[in-house]
Amino acid sequence: MEITGVFVLAALMIASFAALESRLGRTDRRVARVERQLDLILDHLGVREDPQHLPQVTALLREGKKIQAIKAYREATGADLKEAKDAVDRMG
Repeated sequence: MEITGVFVLAALMIASFAALESRLGRTDRRVARVERQLDLILDHLGVREDPQHLPQVTALLREGKKIQAIKAYREATGADLKEAKDAVDRMG
């Protein structure tokens, strides 16, 4: 009887984690959609990120060190890898 309880508990935990993962995935997709919409609005308004506040990133790009520039951008802004790559691509 005790082993059955352990299996039931494990199954409930797995189901809970699966539900949480699903919610997190939906939230990530919603945030990405909002970010894309915001980027479109900023582009439409002609608002660009000012690379002047990121001189190290700009210098690394000029030296052809794109990966280091992405890393520096992430450290300076707290952006995730994709956001930093996209921003550095726009700067370059």
